Amino acid sequence: MQHYILALDQGTTSSRAILFDRAGRVAGVAQQEFRQHFPQPGWVEHDAGEIWDSQRAVALEVLRRTGVQAAQVDSIAITNQRETTVLWDRATGEPVAPAIVWQDRRTADRCDALRADGQARRIQQKTGLVLDAYFSGTKLQWLLDRVPGARARAERGELAFGTIDSWLVWKLTGGQRHVTDASNASRTLLFNIHTLRWDPQLLALFDVPEAVLPRVVPSSGEVGVTDAALFGRPIRIAGLAGDQQAATFGQACFAPGMAKNTYGTGCFMLMNTGTAAVRSRHQLLTTVGWVGPGPVLQASQACYALEGSVFAAGATVQWLRDGLGIISAAQDVEALARGVPDTGDVYLVPAFAGLGTPHWDGFARGALVGMTRGTTRAHVARAALEAIALQSADVFGAMSQDSGIALQELRVDGGASRNDLLMQIQADFLGVPVVRPQVTETTALGAAYLAGLATGFWAGADELAAQWARERQFDPQLSEDARQAKRRRWTQAVQRARDWAVH
Repeated sequence: MQHYILALDQGTTSSRAILFDRAGRVAGVAQQEFRQHFPQPGWVEHDAGEIWDSQRAVALEVLRRTGVQAAQVDSIAITNQRETTVLWDRATGEPVAPAIVWQDRRTADRCDALRADGQARRIQQKTGLVLDAYFSGTKLQWLLDRVPGARARAERGELAFGTIDSWLVWKLTGGQRHVTDASNASRTLLFNIHTLRWDPQLLALFDVPEAVLPRVVPSSGEVGVTDAALFGRPIRIAGLAGDQQAATFGQACFAPGMAKNTYGTGCFMLMNTGTAAVRSRHQLLTTVGWVGPGPVLQASQACYALEGSVFAAGATVQWLRDGLGIISAAQDVEALARGVPDTGDVYLVPAFAGLGTPHWDGFARGALVGMTRGTTRAHVARAALEAIALQSADVFGAMSQDSGIALQELRVDGGASRNDLLMQIQADFLGVPVVRPQVTETTALGAAYLAGLATGFWAGADELAAQWARERQFDPQLSEDARQAKRRRWTQAVQRARDWAVH
């Protein structure tokens, strides 16, 4: 009987379920979008109940479509949008407030106050993170302070906090397991990445009671079994990882110095730094890549990474579709952008939720500059693709400087990596080859790999590395002078978007 890993890929705009066979091939996919809520400027919320309903629905749908029985599922793996914050009632299993999404900027002022109080350096030393509203710590503090009675209830152990992985495990196990893995914990501002423990000083700083927190477990290891009623029989849950760490694992970036970039709602570049938690000098993040496999959390089994975060990648194309209406479907952007040879000196800075690496400006806002009467929607579409690539090029340069390694290639994945024009533009702006693998579902694949290593579905990293294969390589075609001129002009455009919301 053929067996599979069922990977649940819970993203920012949709929930997906993907079945992988032993060769790492996709055997079936189901996907369902869910609603985005924008109650105030800079606020982004999700309905955690709707996330669970959509994730459960696609898991059942992919099994139905493929005819795969629950008995054929070796294990379940979970990968997730990371910093999104859920607070729920342990007794009822229901959220006490909307989930605050990673893109949400409502706590930027709180971060500024902590920075003014001289806390940023201490936070970075312990967590590897810059002090920004992007992460979960200030989001959780906001919920505890603003939801009536939440803080007292959390202190009594009546409420549970988690990122989306924790929420899904809770729901899958019928409330029997409240856990997160080290890669997700490392995105909260509450977790010491050197000791792999919740940090008492940080909990005090953010006024978070330890009773509300999940237990931290390895990324690869069995953490529980599903409620038998969900799939007709219990299925073990054996892999957990934040989406970008999972994609790095799925790209077989197992050796220090290997890097990948995922083009999703945002753009996230990670480079494996091995057992060393490299501290950045250019505002990159130092993060836990994964821990395991193993039954318990051990620092000796931790792999670290440097990360650069671009907040608006696929979200930029969605804005062209939903905000401006200049395309009817996301895939139309490539053909439209090909209608012009260049942007006509038009630059789009998609700082809709601020700017991430290397600027970390929560008060930046989107800017479209350089327009003339000759500017067309094709120029704007091409500027949008260039903006994705230029933001990633900024991260790539910072990563090379911090690591001291001249990166030789960039492995790419995510939905927008299928856009050939964008990938060529990316290679041109980086000056190194961009390599797209045959399997671009690397986020879900990485989570599946972590689960399969824990259960013996796969023998080890060598077997996984042998499954990785390139589909296409994009080589740079732009001259060095032209590349540098483009980068300088981009820097000018970014400066016009900086600090806008404070004026």
